[in-house]
Amino acid sequence: MALNTWKAIIALTALVSVSVLMAIGSIGTSEGMPIITLIVGYVVGNGVAAKQGINAEPIIQKKRESK
Repeated sequence: MALNTWKAIIALTALVSVSVLMAIGSIGTSEGMPIITLIVGYVVGNGVAAKQGINAEPIIQKKRESK
């Protein structure tokens, strides 16, 4: 099982950023908690998929050429 370092860094950066914005009062908990829940859910979902051997689809990928 390999760690996708960039996915982990992006998720951690987003989590810290939203937490800081909530701490300084720029966004309220009604806006921040759904974002935090989404990030944590994404990370847990990818971890469960990796543990089960399921190939998780990336969020960002090259556009497929249509024929």
